[in-house]
Amino acid sequence: MTMNALNRRALLGGLGCACCAGLVGTAEARIPPASMKPLIQPGYRPTETDEKGMWQQMERVEQEIAGSNLLIKDQALTKYLGGLVERVGGPAAKDMRVYLAHVPEFNAFMAPTGFMVVFSGLLTRMRDEAQLSGVIAHEAGHFLRRHHIRGWRDLRRKSDAFSVLAMGAGVGGAAGGVYLGDAVQLAQMGTILSLLAYSRELEAEADAMGLRLIAEAGYDPIAMPNTWQQLIEEVEASARMRRKRPRRRLSLFETHPAPESRMVDLRVSAQEVRAATGEAARGRDRYLAAIGKHRTMLLDDQVKLNDPGASLYIVENLAKDGWNGLLRFYEAEVWRLRGEKGDDARAAQGYAAAIGYGDAPPEAWRNHGYALLKTGRRDEGKAALGRYLAMAPKASDAAMVRYSLAQ
Repeated sequence: MTMNALNRRALLGGLGCACCAGLVGTAEARIPPASMKPLIQPGYRPTETDEKGMWQQMERVEQEIAGSNLLIKDQALTKYLGGLVERVGGPAAKDMRVYLAHVPEFNAFMAPTGFMVVFSGLLTRMRDEAQLSGVIAHEAGHFLRRHHIRGWRDLRRKSDAFSVLAMGAGVGGAAGGVYLGDAVQLAQMGTILSLLAYSRELEAEADAMGLRLIAEAGYDPIAMPNTWQQLIEEVEASARMRRKRPRRRLSLFETHPAPESRMVDLRVSAQEVRAATGEAARGRDRYLAAIGKHRTMLLDDQVKLNDPGASLYIVENLAKDGWNGLLRFYEAEVWRLRGEKGDDARAAQGYAAAIGYGDAPPEAWRNHGYALLKTGRRDEGKAALGRYLAMAPKASDAAMVRYSLAQ
């Protein structure tokens, strides 16, 4: 991965945070999910001048995102995400579009015109379809409750210095035939969307609307507070290993204030909805089948972010549903890449554990083999490397491994 690619992904990460950035303020009273009614119906189009202008700009933004090389263009996975949007998107679900961005951060955002961007890092962390649907339903809630225009009008009332549409001049460059480059385009989009901020009240509405939507679709509403709990614990795990204060950059924490109090509200509301609908589905098997061929890439992206505390937490949290060879391998990779005292031994134990599973990736056998060679167990090490070559004969490092075996 090139530095330019990382920079572009960071910019899109910032874009997502900016789009749903919460305005810090006093916490509002919890909003009961039953009180939330969609304000947008199928085929909605704006009629007021300011909202029409916002839509025109966002339509250009969508064209640029649709053409970005940051998107994961897998038709089957995009269709799966689109199906979830239709299931939990409420009455205007068929008017919504979804894009999957290759950005290894926990985030998603909904634009005022009904297109949604899901970050690949979100898929990395989800344990099942119910959790993913909860995030999607929350974002759909912003659209259904018309939060973008409500938030923007509130901002305009507070400060005449801002002019969102003027700030967006030139954002549609790509749509007009002028190629500006992904980095520039994303920076411009971020400028616009950073002004479309949500208050705590609007976030509470989106939570309540989202809980209602997933419950009506047959998913367990407890998935939403569980997802929020995971994010809190991940940030804390990252901080502990770094011996620093919790870092909230490029995460939903940065965009949704008061995480602990929000989680309490979510749990109360989820229990309220659950009592009315009864036990519901998780959809774990469907979710794993949908992301199956991408899971190695998703975990690899996360581990290479050089955030060992967060990465270990994510792997261990996913393993609550059962360890497998892939998770054990990436657990070991976290220790290997951290490289502090004792980490080599931890990594070696992880690779040895990984190959005990039938789904262990070929790289687990390779790294296990090299770990054995380091400890003088030559015959076992060579056998493990031989297994690696049998599993991945065309691997990019196959020639180097064969050279090692010949020595």
